[in-house]
Amino acid sequence: MPQLDAPPEKPFPFAYFIHIINGSTKTVTILARKWILKDGAGEVVVVEGSGVVGETPKLQPGEKFSYNSYHVVASDSEVSGAFFGVDSAGLGIRVRIPAFTLRRPSGGK
Repeated sequence: MPQLDAPPEKPFPFAYFIHIINGSTKTVTILARKWILKDGAGEVVVVEGSGVVGETPKLQPGEKFSYNSYHVVASDSEVSGAFFGVDSAGLGIRVRIPAFTLRRPSGGK
C-alpha cells in the first residue's frame, strides 16, 4: 500500500483486513490484541494494546466484526499475534493469529 504514510526507515506499509467471527455458543468480548513482527534483520517489534481499532467488540454467537489497519516495515517480515477477551461465562479467551509473511515489492517503493 505505497499510498499510506511510512517513515523513511520503514518505507513499506502493508494493509491487513481482519474478520473476527464468533463461532462459539457464548457471547464474547474482544478486550485486547497483540502483534509480533520479525523482520529479515532479526528485529522484533511487539504491538499490543486494549481493544481493536479503539473498540472492544461484543459478539453474539455467529456475529462478525471486521476491521483493517496497517504495519510499516523495513524489510520482508513475519507477523503473528493473538486476540484476547472474555466470554459470557467470565472465562478468558485467546485466539491465535497464525504467522504470515509481508514481502516487500521487488524494486522498492
